[in-house]
Amino acid sequence: MSGLAAAFALEERRRAGESLAYVLFEASSHFGGVLVTEVVEGCLVEAGPDSFLTEKPWAADLCRRIGLEDQLIGSNDAARKTYILVKGKLIPLPDGLMFMVPTQLAPALLSPLFSYGTKFRMIRDWRFSPRHSNGDESVAALVERHYGGEMVDRVADPLLSGVYGGDASQLSVLAVLPRFKEMETKYGSLSRGMLAARKKGKQSNSQPPPIFTSLKNGMQQLPEAIGANLAPGALFTNSPVQAVQRQDRGWIVSAGYASDHFDAVILATPAPADYVPPVRRVASAERATPALPAGDAPPAVVAALKAWRKQRATADRVPAYVVLSDAHLEGIAATGPRSLDELARCAGIGPTKLERYGDEVLGVLAEVLGPPAD
Repeated sequence: MSGLAAAFALEERRRAGESLAYVLFEASSHFGGVLVTEVVEGCLVEAGPDSFLTEKPWAADLCRRIGLEDQLIGSNDAARKTYILVKGKLIPLPDGLMFMVPTQLAPALLSPLFSYGTKFRMIRDWRFSPRHSNGDESVAALVERHYGGEMVDRVADPLLSGVYGGDASQLSVLAVLPRFKEMETKYGSLSRGMLAARKKGKQSNSQPPPIFTSLKNGMQQLPEAIGANLAPGALFTNSPVQAVQRQDRGWIVSAGYASDHFDAVILATPAPADYVPPVRRVASAERATPALPAGDAPPAVVAALKAWRKQRATADRVPAYVVLSDAHLEGIAATGPRSLDELARCAGIGPTKLERYGDEVLGVLAEVLGPPAD
């Protein structure tokens, strides 16, 4: 979703008149990451997150900008009942448990969901002193400090996976639940902090918003709607990026068996957040992109190739460099390949582009340079 959102932001700027183009590479077969909705016997089943937090407005704002405003639905918190599967049995969350924070002791202490150790920690939390810390930590670390590991396993992980599709040990408090950090700093006790926040909300005399927001036809609507608002020719699935290399004032990005030059790169890497594999500076030897020829490219050949590229990009409704970059056209012009085998050895020409553009490129070269010798 991060990559899609970034691409949509660029698309909005392009539509506003800014001169730019973009390409989105997705390693898997579909966009949207873990946002997958399935229909099972007439029922919507979310294979990943089923909603987002209403108090964070950015997701709802994005839905409105891509035409999904009429699809937004809030959770019915008064009637909502959440069950946790423990040892083969469904156990309801006790009353007063507000997003893993107990605000009523009696229901929590009487619930079979928690052991005596966890119940003791719930009582102890009310006596916590304010804790000041400028650093970040995982949601699991914060919840475990207040209520123990059982609260993480039985409440935090199930609830957060429904919103973020990840476990609490891999989610940042400052990114996901900054309000918890604020409550710990001000009150020490999360329970006292949550009660204070609820009291403040009641004093405003306004109807509290639903805790969660989702989409009528499932969360997969979101990536699908964003994709429909992007240039089709700029979207590439099954295209893992294998290398990112600095060159001049831009970047060479190798995806699949082809490489292209870009002015800037946005990395939208997946979780876990505590470890992001380093991007290799060069591709492996068996997939390395051949270097561009050192000789000068004939201007007439370069001009002819650029004219062909412009026509092809217009027909495909994609930015010109998605077809082939300037650097790769100049390399082809300098090399002057006369067969598909020779063209395949040029920088930027992988199996896909060879099949898609090979005959056309050779045709342009034949017009300018004359037919190849027998």
